Amino acid sequence: MCGICGYISKNIISRQDLAAMNDTMIHRGPDDSGVELYDGPGGYTVGLAQRRLAILDLSPLGHQPMESEDGRISVVFNGEIYNFLELKEELSDYSFKSTCDTEVILAGYLKWGVDVIDHIHGMFAIAIYDRQSQELILARDRIGKKPLYYYLKDGNLIFASELKPIMKSPGFSGRVRRSVIPRYMFQQYINAPESIFEDVWQLPPGSVLRFYKGEVTIRKYWDIKKVYHERRKNPVSGYEEAKQGLKDRLRKSVADRMIADVPLGTFLSGGYDSSLITAIAQENSDKPVKTFTIGFNVPDYNEAEFAKKVAEHLGTDHTELYIDEKEMLDLVESIPKYFDEPFADESQIPTMLVCKLAKEKVTVALSGDGGDEFFCGYNIYENIAKARELDLLGGLAHAVGSIPFGKEKLIDKMPFKVRTIAENRDIETKTQLASASYIRAAHAFMTGKEQDDATVSYDDYINGRGYGDYFPCKYPVESYYEEPSWQIRRMLLDMDTYLPGDILVKMDRASMKYSLECRCPIMDTEVMEYSFAIPHEYKYANGDKKHILKDIAYDYIPRDILERPKKGFGVPMDAWLRGPLKEKLLDFSDESFLRRQGIFNPEYASKFIRSYLEKGDGGSGSGANFSKLSWSFLNFQQWYERYL
Repeated sequence: MCGICGYISKNIISRQDLAAMNDTMIHRGPDDSGVELYDGPGGYTVGLAQRRLAILDLSPLGHQPMESEDGRISVVFNGEIYNFLELKEELSDYSFKSTCDTEVILAGYLKWGVDVIDHIHGMFAIAIYDRQSQELILARDRIGKKPLYYYLKDGNLIFASELKPIMKSPGFSGRVRRSVIPRYMFQQYINAPESIFEDVWQLPPGSVLRFYKGEVTIRKYWDIKKVYHERRKNPVSGYEEAKQGLKDRLRKSVADRMIADVPLGTFLSGGYDSSLITAIAQENSDKPVKTFTIGFNVPDYNEAEFAKKVAEHLGTDHTELYIDEKEMLDLVESIPKYFDEPFADESQIPTMLVCKLAKEKVTVALSGDGGDEFFCGYNIYENIAKARELDLLGGLAHAVGSIPFGKEKLIDKMPFKVRTIAENRDIETKTQLASASYIRAAHAFMTGKEQDDATVSYDDYINGRGYGDYFPCKYPVESYYEEPSWQIRRMLLDMDTYLPGDILVKMDRASMKYSLECRCPIMDTEVMEYSFAIPHEYKYANGDKKHILKDIAYDYIPRDILERPKKGFGVPMDAWLRGPLKEKLLDFSDESFLRRQGIFNPEYASKFIRSYLEKGDGGSGSGANFSKLSWSFLNFQQWYERYL
């Protein structure tokens, strides 16, 4: 686990410049650093750098950049290759010098070329410089566990695991990509391929980028839609077969992720996913597995008592830490330092705290991330099933609601849930149920005028046509999945957007803040692909979400310990914004400041925030339900203050 950065450029970027860029990520790799420059073709210079968190082969033999034995290939790599031992056997004609997984990439590339990506399973961001083909190649893992940004300008390319090295690079312009801000305000994250900066992009998950003589080409080597449709052609024939097949793959996935030359543990919330991963880890260990839980002194947010029961049943070496509100609030100002573009999922705060706790005893932690997206676990999936049943009535309500009612329309007088179904008419966003008032306000922060997302066809959206100056807040892409089931379609969309753009970003930045490696067994390639072959009714069985995953968990842990309402990793955001964060929010929304800043519409943004802070009763206008937009705004402004 590391941070990588580098470039291929005709501009002058010195070794000292590259070292300074690299050192902005010292938290990602405190154990070692490497910086190398190479003469490239046609006046280009290639620079590769890495900050290392040593997990496998702690010796200097794991130093990067690493070169192949023939000197043709140089590589920097962030992540873990879980099938590297099997690959070493397959590549036995290569003279391996180390026991780390990085060297497998070199040997595999010499045998298969860029198709080595198809052979490796794990989480990774890789940069390869091939002197023979004169190419720089960037690759990102299938689901997007490891981040990879690149800055492309005037035929030069700079890449990095985070934005900080790019921001530190000589001549970086730092122009904010205004077009993505309404979507960020609404979604609370920025999804690939966009970033917060003009000319800076995120390499999408499952993609390979090739830079040759100033030109960039990108291809997808693993696409969720294509893999889903391929695997569903041969579904698992029965429930017991599906359960055993999934269980076997999870057991292998966990075992693979327990290979480390440093101490290892698991995050344990007491929910199904983390409890199942912990149980399998304990099954694979001859001593108590270290488990970690954060507790809150607020009953509505506290899951520690349930995690403790699971830990006692499994016999783990359990550590829990109860934290108060002040400890969480103290982290708010540090968010932009480690989430180095605007990010507003408030569960980032308790996630950072549990990572800090785990780092005191381990360097690697297993998590249960991915269970909800691949096995139908979120409440939204249940709501979508109900919305599908009510869609015809929603169409009628929409028609009736279009009738004028004074200065408004009748639809504006309908109850919130009815209005949400009635307004859900766009075929490209059918499963993305949301309040239209949120979307209108998100756009108005930029334009000063409340407006709906433009109705955009998939082709127009993909080709940048038809939606004006700002990205729509929802993703108008649902026809792409060619899937009639609303639930499945939303799950596939979440795998492409919410999972890599929010959940995995949150865990990557929170864990790397403390130089902790997080591994996610449910997002193993074999597990993900096998999940597509499992009939949907085994996942959502008569309203029981994650049914098959729960059933496997019951093989390890009694049902009465696990069955309970999910509380989640939340924080009392509305109370914070109207309490200890109020003055900060007022300062950032001051109309004169907003005019100088020149990003948001000063009149609307200032009025919105003040209205939100004043209307604590959740009434009409910017009431309590708008804490989401206000928190997004605050996080953007904190980021802006730190970097720009």
